[in-house]
Amino acid sequence: MAYDVLKTLHLLGVVLLIGNVTVTSIWKLYADRTRDPRTIAFAQRLVTITDWFFTFWGIVLLIAGGYGAAWVAGMDPLRDDWLVWSEALFVVAGVIWLFLLVPIQVRQARMARGFAAGGEIPPAYFRLGRQWIVWGLVATVPLVAATWIMVRKGL
Repeated sequence: MAYDVLKTLHLLGVVLLIGNVTVTSIWKLYADRTRDPRTIAFAQRLVTITDWFFTFWGIVLLIAGGYGAAWVAGMDPLRDDWLVWSEALFVVAGVIWLFLLVPIQVRQARMARGFAAGGEIPPAYFRLGRQWIVWGLVATVPLVAATWIMVRKGL
C-alpha cells in the first residue's frame, strides 16, 4: 500500500514537472510571437508563477515519491543502474534549468515589468526568449529519457 502511494506521488511529480515545462514553453512562445507588450509581460509573469506552483512541487513529489517508493521496495537508488541513470539525467536537466534557464527567466521577468504597461520591448528580450526555448528543449530531453528508463523498468 505504501509503495503504491509513493509511486503515485512520484508519477504525479513527473506529470507536473514535464507537463509544466512543455506547456509553459508553448504558450510563452506563442505569447512572444504576438509582440504585444501586455500579453508578453503577462505570460512572462505566469512562467514564474507556474514554475513555483507546478515545477517546484513536481520536483518535490518526484524526488520524495521516487526515493520513498525505492526504499519501500527494497531498492538502492544509489546502486541500481537504472535508478542511477535516471537520477543522473534528472540532475543534468536540473543543472541546465538552474544555471541557464532560471537566469534567463529572471532577466526576462525584469524586462517584462518594464514594458508591462505597454512600453517598448527591447530586442534583448527576444534574444533571451530564443535562448530560453532552445535550452528548455535541451533540458527536457534528459527528463523524457529518465521517464523512458523508469517506464521501461517498471517503477
